[in-house]
Formats: sequence, C-alpha cells, structure tokens
Amino acid sequence: MFFFANEGSEPIHVHCRNGERECKYWLNPDTFDIQEAVSFNMSPKDSRQIRKIIFEHFDYIVEQWQEFQRRR
Repeated sequence: MFFFANEGSEPIHVHCRNGERECKYWLNPDTFDIQEAVSFNMSPKDSRQIRKIIFEHFDYIVEQWQEFQRRR
C-alpha cells in the first residue's frame, strides 16, 4: 500500500499493487467506509482481501495520510 504525492485534491485514498494487479480505494473517515476508485486485474478474492486489510488498518491509514499531507 502506498500514497502518491501528486494527485491534486482527491479524498483520502490508498493505492495497492502486487505484480500486475493494482487498485485504489478512497476512505471516508466520517462514515468508516471505503470505495473502490480503480481496479486493474483484481479478482473478487483479491478485492475482498485488500478491503479486509484496509478495514483492519483503517485508522492507521488515515493517520498516515494526514501525516503524509502535512509533510508536503
């Protein structure tokens, strides 16, 4: 999982990549929800796994996003 620094004013989001598979999820800290923004070569099982990981680390990802943005 990673962030990009040059994506303008997009909401909090995280990118995930593994080999030829890639996705991006937007996070909404107000509703503790995520929305798939982009998905490439992801199977339904892959998507379930990454969603589970994001939810398990939701608060940490939001905190790291905020810290990442402060350092920019």
